[in-house]
Amino acid sequence: MTPDPAPIPVTLLTGFLGSGKTTVLNHLVRQPELADTLVIINEFGEMALDHLLVAHSTENPVLELSSGCLCCTLRSDLVKTLREVTWRFSRNGRRQFRRVLIETTGLADPAPILHTLMADPQIAAKYRLDGVVATIDLATGWDTLEQHPEAVRQAAMADVLLLTKADLASAERRAALLRRLDGINRAAPRRAACKGVIAPAQLLDLGPVIAEDRLPDVERWLGKAAHAGTFAQASPARHDHGLTGHGPHDASGHDDGIRAHCFTMDEPIPEGMLDAWLNTLAGSLGGGILRVKGIVGIEGHDTPVAIHGVQHVFHPPASLPAWPGGDRRSRWVFITRNVGRAAIEATFRGLRRAPREPER
Repeated sequence: MTPDPAPIPVTLLTGFLGSGKTTVLNHLVRQPELADTLVIINEFGEMALDHLLVAHSTENPVLELSSGCLCCTLRSDLVKTLREVTWRFSRNGRRQFRRVLIETTGLADPAPILHTLMADPQIAAKYRLDGVVATIDLATGWDTLEQHPEAVRQAAMADVLLLTKADLASAERRAALLRRLDGINRAAPRRAACKGVIAPAQLLDLGPVIAEDRLPDVERWLGKAAHAGTFAQASPARHDHGLTGHGPHDASGHDDGIRAHCFTMDEPIPEGMLDAWLNTLAGSLGGGILRVKGIVGIEGHDTPVAIHGVQHVFHPPASLPAWPGGDRRSRWVFITRNVGRAAIEATFRGLRRAPREPER
């Protein structure tokens, strides 16, 4: 079988129990934009039911991983499945799907699943993370965040927060939950799904690198607030070399130490320093960094690179074809657990003081 040159995009659909994931999935698999999509459903329990509720079609093969959770006992099953499906669902030597959509159990922590997609040598070469979508129940979301740290991590690590059941929530309850989400993950755009209905374009191509020679929507990947440099309504503190930090807005004190931080830097990073900076982050703060996304300028290069990390695991920097919107500042979005802004700032300042490699 001839390998496909472009990595297969993977969308992770997460969200706590009862938040509407299966309803959303049932709508998505019927849309033409998701034709030829492999759907993997992770269920937890002795009797698997969710896969019976999802529309089946010849265009959308559905696989079930049951009796365990992808974030723990079934990670090896996920690796085996993703490794084998390219030939299991093939015809005349060509695979019969062009993207993968994984629905996790409502109790899943997204981080280990992202680790598998990014770091497993059998998977990372064939697949790329397209985005993480988390469903948030507007009616019960506040109570869920209060009682279940898994729900907080799902919201924190999402590229898009998909708001469901608005018709069941009062205006006051919706407003309070949205303010709380500002503290957890202000950079992620919010999208409304009424009875599971959402345009697929709102949930696909969320990553910094997309195929088919189209320019990636980096602004959407980072979040408009981060792109505009207005991540939080806080007075920015100026630091060495034009570094500006913005802290969380209206952050809740009940979210297991999870906070969102955004930084911009006016000057490019010296050649060769990016790898050292990523190693510093992974070594000193990796366990407390749930996710980091960034678009970074490098001295001597006209175009930026995109960086993406989950805890101590970082993708190799990916070159982008152009700076979005003409804004040539470097920008980073950090979602952290028990890591303050000052600790992240220190890594920037340390790298800027580090000696450059001698010219040869």
